[in-house]
Amino acid sequence: MAGSTTGGANTLASFSGSVVLVGAGKMGGAMLKGWLGLGLDPARIVVLEPQPGPEVAAMASSGLRLNPADPAGEATMIVVAVKPQIAGDVVPGLAPWIGPGTVVVSIMAGRSLLGIARALPDGTAVVRAMPNLPASIGRGITVAVPNAALTAPQRGLVDRFLAAVGAVEWVEDEGLLDAVTAVSGSGPAYVFLMAEVLARAGEAAGLPADLAARLARATVAGAGELLERSPLPPHTLRENVTSPGGTTAAALELLMGAEGLGALFERAVAAAVRRSRELAG
Repeated sequence: MAGSTTGGANTLASFSGSVVLVGAGKMGGAMLKGWLGLGLDPARIVVLEPQPGPEVAAMASSGLRLNPADPAGEATMIVVAVKPQIAGDVVPGLAPWIGPGTVVVSIMAGRSLLGIARALPDGTAVVRAMPNLPASIGRGITVAVPNAALTAPQRGLVDRFLAAVGAVEWVEDEGLLDAVTAVSGSGPAYVFLMAEVLARAGEAAGLPADLAARLARATVAGAGELLERSPLPPHTLRENVTSPGGTTAAALELLMGAEGLGALFERAVAAAVRRSRELAG
């Protein structure tokens, strides 16, 4: 059974456990920023990151524990935010932090619940989650799937932490995660590419390069915000911009043709799904 929540409405100030963040790169760092923004006490956080950036390193002075020599007891939650290619080296080493009540949340693309659980102590509660880059500004969306060991209180806790960086959707079918990765996980890159190619097309049509870039950026950002705020579905918003026989209609005739964006995006998403499955082995 699927369900969803939206970020921004909860607080983490009352959290009395401990959370271990393994990997503080772009996504791990975004989640860390979101947690602190919702009032999580830095002293409740351990960060395991061999090459911490200046921002993360500076947080150590506020009470956050960075790369401690030894675990200080059982962690309430562990979030694994490392590249999937190094999972085999990282995940088994988490055992000293894990107790009967620990939940492990993996945001590694392609790494299955079973594969993660096999590298952990028997019976460990595991959640696979796929956030996306807009999490860095609190506008992400995360899809999560639990294993059978996850309890209701643990699910509520994970939901609170994931919601710190945006909306959360829960699914029960792990098989959907490859498609989720291809759509929302990789999707921001597709949108950024759209801004790039729209700017290049504008330049090819005679616009100065800097003006074309500004127009493309503002158009993509504004359209995205309108899509967020409007109750109308995307096809209705598109139709509202399109006058019969007008300039937009002329462009859409190409973009919506047999070899247009629809077919191209289907192939692109399928390629991303295949790669996600390859990473899973």
